[in-house]
Parts: sequence; structure tokens; C-alpha cells
Amino acid sequence: MGHSNISVFVPHIGCPHMCAFCNQRTITGTEKIPHADDVKRICTQAMNEVKDVSQTEIAFFGGSFTAVPREYMLELLGAAQEFIGNDKFKGIRISTRPDYISTEILDILRDNHVTAIELGAQSMSDVVLKANERGHTVQDVENAAKLIKSYGCFDLGLQMMIGLYKSNRETELETWSKIAALSPKTVRIYPVVILNGTRLGELYKSGEYKPMDFDEVVKICSYFLTEADKLGIDVIKLGLHASEVVEEQMLGGFYHPAFRELCEGRNYRRLIAEELGKHGNISDIASVVISVPKRQISKAIGQKKANIEYFKDLGVNIKIVGHEGSDKIKINEIIMRGGEK
Repeated sequence: MGHSNISVFVPHIGCPHMCAFCNQRTITGTEKIPHADDVKRICTQAMNEVKDVSQTEIAFFGGSFTAVPREYMLELLGAAQEFIGNDKFKGIRISTRPDYISTEILDILRDNHVTAIELGAQSMSDVVLKANERGHTVQDVENAAKLIKSYGCFDLGLQMMIGLYKSNRETELETWSKIAALSPKTVRIYPVVILNGTRLGELYKSGEYKPMDFDEVVKICSYFLTEADKLGIDVIKLGLHASEVVEEQMLGGFYHPAFRELCEGRNYRRLIAEELGKHGNISDIASVVISVPKRQISKAIGQKKANIEYFKDLGVNIKIVGHEGSDKIKINEIIMRGGEK
């Protein structure tokens, strides 16, 4: 059984100001501020529904948790305590800003069974952070991450946004490099969605903000997936969750209800191309039968058969079948132009 969260959304109350990309009401879909009774109700219900409580955390998401008024933060943490421990939930996960981390705050979080802290880094370029009105610096992210890890009792998570105002391919790669250097346990990667009612939305409407090409963002995120796997970093989210509210409010950007699948499919396309390349020029191949692990068939085929169509456009007819055991791609049969096998 994999990890799961019991999410409690804490709206914009915890943020010191509005970032250029943020319309917190749209993202969370609610303006209601939760209190102790709400936390207890949500946790009580979840205790009866979650299959493996030992791998489940109570997650305070949606705002900057450690920036809310201290009394309110303690109210929420206190309400969760009775649901943590033997035969109960694993602990508490929170998300917050890097400039609202200190030893005092971390002492409180540690003493209240917080087990994971996710920092909204968003970018590791000071130019991009300033342009998007984040209100913190790259150094703030690095300092907070190192302080969290020094405690030895928190899982560090980092969140990044792709395609922000003033960003480009080079700054995205720089951001990934600096995030990876901090050795987080988890990352969340959010390609930017431009929402109505935001500063970013106004810049987009005026033409001052011209987002990167969608396909380029898919390529970048596909690369990050591959690199994260090599480093043992768990990408626990890639793309904003599917939401009717977001779809109604979005003006542009990189939203897709199956964004992660697009990226995973792109990575499989590369792996297939590399395997075919071992047999000469792809243009010399007429057809091929490729087997992949059964659980990976949909990724290998790609969203809406994108990979089948991609190779078809190159003149190669591909059939993908499943196999058990090995994680490797195997070529079961290959026919070169002219009929040679």
C-alpha cells in the first residue's frame, strides 16, 4: 500500500501577500477556514475509510501553514494529535513558505508530530521569484531546506512551478539542479496555470507574459521525471489536479488533466527510439513488435496513442505488447524495409 494524505485545506489566511500566479480561492475551491472540529470530523471519517493508516498523513495544504496566526496553527495541530500514533495515522504533513521556517517553528512542528514539510520554492531564480512577487529569495529556500534536514525527523519536500513569468528553459534547468542539490525526499512539479483574477492573468492578457510552448514544458517535465528517478527523489505530483473550477477560471498555461501521463509517455517514446536506434536508422524500419512490462503498456502507447502515431509518422508501424518480469523494453520482432527481419 502506497502513501496517502488526508487533506485539510487552509486557505490564503496564511500567506503574507498574493503571488502573481495565485488565486487561492480558485485552487482550493473553498473559502471556508477549517477549525479544530473540522479537523476532527475529517480525521474521524478517514479512520474508517483508509485501508492503511500507518502510511497515511494528515496534510494541512492550501496555504502557508507556518505563516498563519500562531494560536490558529496550534489549534489545528492540537486537533490532529488524537489521531496519530499506534494503529492511527503516521503523522502530519504541512506545506509552507521558505521564509516562514525557523528553529522556533520547527520545534513546535516536531513536538506536534509533523513528519513532512513541503516548501513552496517555485523557482530557484531570484529574477523569476521577484517577477512573480514571491516575496522570498533562493537563499531563503536553501536556508530553510538545510535547517529542516538538520533536525533529522522531517521528510523534506520541495515544490516547483514550471513556466512562470520571466522563466525559460535555462532557468527551469537551473531550478531543478538547485532543488536536486538539496536532496529532498519528495518534489511536486506544477506547470503554471494562468488563472483569472491574478497578476499573471493580467500580464498574459496584455501580452507582456508569453508562456513557453506547451510541448517544450512537457519535454522539460519529462526530463525532470527521469532525473528524479535516478536520484531516488519521489515526484509525488506532476501537474495541477483536475478541477472544474480551475478549468472555468484558467486563461492559459499548461493545464492538462493527465499531464503526468503525457510526460511519462514522452519518456517511453525516447526509450523506444533508443532501442530502435540499436538496429540502425529508424527510417529503415518498416514494423516492429515491442514488449514492455504489462503495467507500463498505457505509458508506452502514450496518451491517445500518441507514441504509436509518432512512430507511424516516421514510417514505422509499432505494436506494443506486455510481458512479465523484467522492466526492460524488448524487441520481439522487427522488419526492415525490403522485408529483412
